Amino acid sequence: MQGVTLRQLRYFEAVAACGHFGRAADMCAISQPAISVQIRELEETLGTPLFERGARQIRLTAFGEVFAGRVREILRAVDDLGDLARSSRGALVGKLRIGIIPTVAPYLLPRIIGNLALSHGDLDVNVRETQTDRLIADLLEGRLDTAIVALPVSEPELTEVPLFEEDFVLVRSVDEGGLPVPNPASLSEMRLLLLEEGHCFRDQALAFCGMRSTLPRESMDGSSLSTLVQMVSTGLGVTLIPEMAVDVETRSAEVTVSRFPPPRPSRTIGMIWRRTSPLTEQLTGISEVVRQSALAQRERLAAG
Repeated sequence: MQGVTLRQLRYFEAVAACGHFGRAADMCAISQPAISVQIRELEETLGTPLFERGARQIRLTAFGEVFAGRVREILRAVDDLGDLARSSRGALVGKLRIGIIPTVAPYLLPRIIGNLALSHGDLDVNVRETQTDRLIADLLEGRLDTAIVALPVSEPELTEVPLFEEDFVLVRSVDEGGLPVPNPASLSEMRLLLLEEGHCFRDQALAFCGMRSTLPRESMDGSSLSTLVQMVSTGLGVTLIPEMAVDVETRSAEVTVSRFPPPRPSRTIGMIWRRTSPLTEQLTGISEVVRQSALAQRERLAAG
């Protein structure tokens, strides 16, 4: 199809993903008028509109929906060609687009970035922090190279590499610090503060308590582990957090931290990427850097 450029296709994909010209322009680091012109020219070349433009939002037309699916395939194939060329050079250089879940990012990401700077000095690391479902979608659609998540994700098109396991701990107010650690059945009857819907850590905590996420609960949800810990410090309830978050999140909160007796609640953190990625060998090397970063972080915390 003559006249259509890869740049236009990438701009179209951004607008389709964001549902907003302004946010898509920010994502692509160009002005909103510029991206609007490119989309308008693409529509003129195709001879049909791609978006329904309303006063406050835009949505894909019926043709735009079909077109979006084909565009993702094309851009993913183009990106794979670029990755193939990068893989032929041996060591990974250039841009690495890595995703990470919010219950890992604040606690491990600084060490990972520092170690990657030492081991892969020519790597330009771009980070996206969001929930697992969004990371998986971005991987499958070629917007990310790899992601650090809680396993398993059970997606046939993705490779899963376990990196390390960590326990969950119980966070209670100072007044409750001397009480026995509740078992899962008792915990399910307490006011358990959890992350809001969509976070895999929420589902893992509920599973430990034998509770289903679909059941209504009289509780309060937070958008971050920091919020949950601060809520606990005011006596609103109790919460679970991953071990790696203890040092950061309890530093300025009047709470106590208790370990559960075996079998303790835990999670497996790993890296995922597309099975078809030409960068599999290089990403395996990156996963080892992440593993060593987590090990060093754990040893530092254990040393106090």
